[in-house]
Amino acid sequence: MINSPLTSIYQQTILDHFKNPKNFRKLEAANRFVEGYNPLCGDHISLYLQIQQDVIKDIGFQGKGCVISIASASLMTSLLQEKSVYDAERILYVFNELIRGSTQLDLVSKEFDRLAVFSGVKDFPTRTRCASLAWLALGCGLRAENGYISAD
Repeated sequence: MINSPLTSIYQQTILDHFKNPKNFRKLEAANRFVEGYNPLCGDHISLYLQIQQDVIKDIGFQGKGCVISIASASLMTSLLQEKSVYDAERILYVFNELIRGSTQLDLVSKEFDRLAVFSGVKDFPTRTRCASLAWLALGCGLRAENGYISAD
Protein backbone atom coordinates (compact mmCIF):
# COMPACT_ATOMS: atom_id res chain seq x y z
CA MET A 1 0.00 0.00 0.00
CA ILE A 2 1.37 3.41 -0.94
CA ASN A 3 1.89 5.73 2.02
CA SER A 4 0.17 9.02 1.22
CA PRO A 5 -1.59 11.76 3.16
CA LEU A 6 -4.92 10.19 2.14
CA THR A 7 -3.81 6.77 3.43
CA SER A 8 -2.79 8.41 6.69
CA ILE A 9 -6.21 10.08 7.02
CA TYR A 10 -7.89 6.72 6.36
CA GLN A 11 -5.75 5.04 9.02
CA GLN A 12 -6.50 7.79 11.53
CA THR A 13 -10.24 7.52 10.83
CA ILE A 14 -10.20 3.75 11.30
CA LEU A 15 -8.24 4.07 14.55
CA ASP A 16 -10.65 6.72 15.84
CA HIS A 17 -13.65 4.49 15.13
CA PHE A 18 -11.87 1.64 16.93
CA LYS A 19 -10.81 3.63 19.99
CA ASN A 20 -14.08 5.60 20.21
CA PRO A 21 -16.70 3.42 18.54
CA LYS A 22 -19.97 5.12 17.66
CA ASN A 23 -23.21 3.49 18.78
CA PHE A 24 -21.38 0.90 20.88
CA ARG A 25 -24.32 -0.07 23.05
CA LYS A 26 -27.04 -2.63 23.50
CA LEU A 27 -30.26 -1.29 22.07
CA GLU A 28 -33.10 -2.18 24.43
CA ALA A 29 -35.77 -1.13 21.92
CA ALA A 30 -34.31 -3.30 19.13
CA ASN A 31 -36.78 -5.33 17.13
CA ARG A 32 -34.02 -7.09 15.16
CA PHE A 33 -30.88 -8.72 16.51
CA VAL A 34 -28.08 -10.56 14.74
CA GLU A 35 -24.86 -12.01 16.12
CA GLY A 36 -21.85 -12.38 13.87
CA TYR A 37 -18.63 -14.29 14.36
CA ASN A 38 -15.40 -14.40 12.37
CA PRO A 39 -13.53 -17.60 13.25
CA LEU A 40 -10.34 -16.46 11.50
CA CYS A 41 -9.51 -13.79 14.06
CA GLY A 42 -12.20 -14.23 16.71
CA ASP A 43 -14.25 -11.11 15.97
CA HIS A 44 -17.70 -11.20 17.55
CA ILE A 45 -20.39 -8.58 16.85
CA SER A 46 -23.91 -8.26 18.23
CA LEU A 47 -25.98 -5.92 16.04
CA TYR A 48 -29.19 -4.30 17.27
CA LEU A 49 -31.67 -2.62 14.94
CA GLN A 50 -34.86 -0.75 15.63
CA ILE A 51 -36.73 -0.56 12.34
CA GLN A 52 -40.09 1.16 12.08
CA GLN A 53 -42.01 1.71 8.85
CA ASP A 54 -38.96 0.66 6.81
CA VAL A 55 -36.67 3.22 8.49
CA ILE A 56 -33.73 2.44 10.77
CA LYS A 57 -34.77 4.50 13.77
CA ASP A 58 -31.82 3.34 15.85
CA ILE A 59 -28.87 1.01 15.50
CA GLY A 60 -26.19 -0.15 17.90
CA PHE A 61 -23.62 -2.87 18.34
CA GLN A 62 -21.49 -4.57 20.94
CA GLY A 63 -18.64 -6.96 20.60
CA LYS A 64 -14.94 -7.61 20.60
CA GLY A 65 -12.67 -7.79 17.64
CA CYS A 66 -9.79 -6.42 15.68
CA VAL A 67 -9.38 -2.79 14.71
CA ILE A 68 -10.92 -3.30 11.26
CA SER A 69 -13.96 -5.18 12.56
CA ILE A 70 -14.87 -2.69 15.31
CA ALA A 71 -14.14 0.37 13.15
CA SER A 72 -16.28 -1.02 10.35
CA ALA A 73 -19.21 -1.64 12.70
CA SER A 74 -18.83 1.85 14.16
CA LEU A 75 -18.76 3.57 10.77
CA MET A 76 -21.67 1.45 9.54
CA THR A 77 -23.90 2.34 12.48
CA SER A 78 -23.08 6.04 12.19
CA LEU A 79 -23.97 5.99 8.48
CA LEU A 80 -27.29 4.19 8.88
CA GLN A 81 -29.10 6.19 11.56
CA GLU A 82 -32.48 7.30 10.15
CA LYS A 83 -31.84 5.71 6.75
CA SER A 84 -34.56 3.80 4.96
CA VAL A 85 -34.12 0.06 4.58
CA TYR A 86 -33.79 0.67 0.83
CA ASP A 87 -30.96 3.17 1.34
CA ALA A 88 -29.27 0.84 3.84
CA GLU A 89 -29.35 -1.96 1.26
CA ARG A 90 -27.76 0.36 -1.32
CA ILE A 91 -25.01 1.35 1.14
CA LEU A 92 -24.45 -2.32 2.03
CA TYR A 93 -24.09 -3.20 -1.66
CA VAL A 94 -21.59 -0.39 -2.32
CA PHE A 95 -19.54 -1.33 0.76
CA ASN A 96 -19.33 -4.98 -0.31
CA GLU A 97 -18.27 -3.99 -3.81
CA LEU A 98 -15.70 -1.54 -2.43
CA ILE A 99 -13.91 -4.00 -0.14
CA ARG A 100 -13.72 -6.51 -2.97
CA GLY A 101 -12.24 -3.91 -5.30
CA SER A 102 -15.22 -4.08 -7.66
CA THR A 103 -16.10 -0.39 -7.63
CA GLN A 104 -14.59 3.04 -7.43
CA LEU A 105 -16.36 5.46 -5.11
CA ASP A 106 -15.82 8.31 -7.55
CA LEU A 107 -18.13 6.44 -9.91
CA VAL A 108 -20.81 6.30 -7.24
CA SER A 109 -22.63 9.04 -5.37
CA LYS A 110 -20.72 11.34 -3.02
CA GLU A 111 -22.90 10.04 -0.17
CA PHE A 112 -20.63 7.00 -0.02
CA ASP A 113 -17.37 8.94 0.49
CA ARG A 114 -17.12 7.96 4.16
CA LEU A 115 -16.83 4.31 3.11
CA ALA A 116 -13.57 5.04 1.28
CA VAL A 117 -11.56 4.50 4.48
CA PHE A 118 -12.01 0.77 3.91
CA SER A 119 -10.97 0.78 0.24
CA GLY A 120 -7.50 -0.58 1.11
CA VAL A 121 -8.97 -3.74 2.65
CA LYS A 122 -9.27 -5.22 -0.83
CA ASP A 123 -5.47 -5.62 -0.82
CA PHE A 124 -5.67 -7.92 2.21
CA PRO A 125 -8.20 -10.70 1.43
CA THR A 126 -8.23 -12.15 4.95
CA ARG A 127 -9.16 -8.71 6.32
CA THR A 128 -12.24 -8.42 4.10
CA ARG A 129 -13.97 -10.82 6.48
CA CYS A 130 -13.12 -8.54 9.39
CA ALA A 131 -14.44 -5.48 7.58
CA SER A 132 -17.59 -7.21 6.36
CA LEU A 133 -18.72 -8.95 9.57
CA ALA A 134 -21.02 -6.18 10.83
CA TRP A 135 -22.29 -5.64 7.29
CA LEU A 136 -23.17 -9.34 6.94
CA ALA A 137 -25.14 -9.03 10.17
CA LEU A 138 -26.81 -5.92 8.78
CA GLY A 139 -27.93 -7.80 5.67
CA CYS A 140 -29.61 -10.43 7.83
CA GLY A 141 -31.18 -7.79 10.05
CA LEU A 142 -32.59 -5.86 7.11
CA ARG A 143 -34.22 -9.08 5.89
CA ALA A 144 -35.64 -9.64 9.40
CA GLU A 145 -33.47 -12.73 9.83
CA ASN A 146 -32.65 -12.54 13.52
CA GLY A 147 -30.00 -15.01 14.55
CA TYR A 148 -26.36 -15.91 14.08
CA ILE A 149 -24.03 -15.56 11.10
CA SER A 150 -20.43 -16.54 10.52
CA ALA A 151 -17.95 -14.78 8.24
CA ASP A 152 -16.18 -18.00 7.23
